[in-house]
Amino acid sequence: MASSIPSSSFGTPPSILSIQELAKQPMATVPQIFLLEDQERPVLRENAALPDIPTIDMKRLIMSETTDFELDKLHSACKEWGFFQLVNHGVSSSLVENLKHEIVEFYKLPLEEKMKYKTPGDAEGYGPSIIRSEDQKLDWGDRFYMLTNPTHRRKPHLLPQLPPSLRDNLELYISDSQKLAMRLLGLMAKAMKLDKREMEELFDDGKQAVRMTYYPPCPQSEMVMGIAPHSDATGITILLQVNEVDGLQIKKDGVWIPVNVLPDALVVNVGDILEIVSNGMYTSIEHRATVNSTKERISIAMFFSPKFSAEIGPAAGLITPQNLPVFKRIGMEKYYEDFFSRKLDGKSYLEHMKIKKSDKQ
Repeated sequence: MASSIPSSSFGTPPSILSIQELAKQPMATVPQIFLLEDQERPVLRENAALPDIPTIDMKRLIMSETTDFELDKLHSACKEWGFFQLVNHGVSSSLVENLKHEIVEFYKLPLEEKMKYKTPGDAEGYGPSIIRSEDQKLDWGDRFYMLTNPTHRRKPHLLPQLPPSLRDNLELYISDSQKLAMRLLGLMAKAMKLDKREMEELFDDGKQAVRMTYYPPCPQSEMVMGIAPHSDATGITILLQVNEVDGLQIKKDGVWIPVNVLPDALVVNVGDILEIVSNGMYTSIEHRATVNSTKERISIAMFFSPKFSAEIGPAAGLITPQNLPVFKRIGMEKYYEDFFSRKLDGKSYLEHMKIKKSDKQ
């Protein structure tokens, strides 16, 4: 069976083990490998009154007297924005606070401790982003990325070897966020008038991964990127902001809009796979992470996708003579093999998945 997350033929420059450690050094300018071209730099419109992403109340979604109204809001958010903030989500606030504390403490560990979780060329584990093309710039951030479900695919030197308190809180959060994701996917199916069993069959015991990311302060924050613009190759993503520093931006109607995260909220976004399953009804939005000139930013993202044995494509319940498939069908293993062999580049891979006229001939 092919590896779920292939190694890269490029990798990260061997001299750069950690952006966090690099940022501790006195510098007026950052190394060239981070500096973006003028047209790629994270500039926002001056004095523009930018809208906020929608807010969805989970409690109102499941209360009978408010379900229909909130379900319409959810449907609209997924169609028009592809992003929303979720409040009253049901994940224990004490668990969330404990997890935040443990992630902060992890990034305070000496570099040699964190390096125990790094394997050169492997997308899983600790370290800077991996370079996948010769013209790619390096992101200004360190991440710890790993597969968490199915459990038999976990790498023994990663989650099982984390500091015990971080490991235990992360395990609880993995379980709670998985239940939340399945609940949301069922509600999204209902909003699309799709049999939720079709969604559950696709995602039940599916692929789940976590990424804890540390973005150090940068003296040239306007010339680098924390994470390059991309859309997520997932069903849905659930993001928890660990500290008070914002940095997530989404691209709507050609404009980059900052996400001002509400206290106690989770940020949820539609991924490419859900756009495919919904046959384009729901939108996987391009987004990026910017960095701060004086403050660190830390986040944890949970990624939820179908099981590895699944074939993904537009849901059968949504296809009619009037609504033909927009996307190809592909096995999950092949989907991820192709995705991870590319650099992050907007929605280029989703475009690759669309059925073209030449495919129909």
